[in-house]
Amino acid sequence: MKLSSKRIFSIILFFGLAGIFVFWFHNNIVDIRRVLLPDTVMKKTVSEVLADIGADASKRLLPWFERANVPYPPPQRLALLGFKAEKRLELWAETDASWTRIRSYPILAASGVVGPKLREGDHQVPEGIYRLNFLNPNSRFHLSMQINYPNDYDRRQAAQEQRTNLGGEIFIHGKAVSVGCLAIGDEAIEELFVLVATIGMDKVTVILAPQQDMQTVDISAPVRPWVPALYADIFFRFPFSMISFQ
Repeated sequence: MKLSSKRIFSIILFFGLAGIFVFWFHNNIVDIRRVLLPDTVMKKTVSEVLADIGADASKRLLPWFERANVPYPPPQRLALLGFKAEKRLELWAETDASWTRIRSYPILAASGVVGPKLREGDHQVPEGIYRLNFLNPNSRFHLSMQINYPNDYDRRQAAQEQRTNLGGEIFIHGKAVSVGCLAIGDEAIEELFVLVATIGMDKVTVILAPQQDMQTVDISAPVRPWVPALYADIFFRFPFSMISFQ
C-alpha cells in the first residue's frame, strides 16, 4: 500500500515526538519521582551525602589543614566563629590544647544588625555561644546545619523580660540568600557539613559575635542590660579571645 506524503509526515512526526519524550523522561525521571512519590522516598541521609560529596569536600579541605599543620580530620574539637560586621565565618581546630585557625569563609548573605536575636521575625542573626542541633541533608539551601538558638541563656533572658516567641530555625547553610541565618555558598557548606559529620556535632562550638574586635563593640546605644555581659562571655571564650590580638 502506497502511503501518502501526509501520512508519512505524520508517522515521522509521531516517532520524533516519541523520541523527544523518551529523552526527556530519561533525564527527568528523578523529578517525576519527586512528584509521584512521597517526600520520604526521595530524602537523602547524611551517610548518602557523605558518599556523594565526602571525597571531594575532604580533598578541598585537606590542603588548609596541612598548611595549618593540623591533622585532618582534627582529633579533638572544632569551633565556628561567625563575625556579623565582617560577614565572615572562621573554622578553628583544637589539637593538644592549642587552637589553630584553619580557614575563613565569606558569609554571602545574613540579615540584621549588631545585637542579639530577641524574637521571631526580627531578622537578626543570634549572638552567643551555641552548638549544632542537627545536620540537614535535604535543605532547600543545598545543605544546612542547625544552631541551637534559642539556647538556655537566650531563654533565661527572655523569661526575665517576659519575652515570648523567640523564633528559631537558625541555620548555617548553602546558597547566597538568607533571613536570620548564615548563607555561605554550596562549596563551603559541603566542606563544613562533611567535616562536622565526620568529627561529630558534639565536638563543635559555634560562637556568633557582632564583630571580630569585641573590645570596640559600640554599646552606647540603648541595649538590653545583659548584652555587655554576653559580649564579655563571647570575648573570653577560647579560641575567640586569641583573635583580637592577631
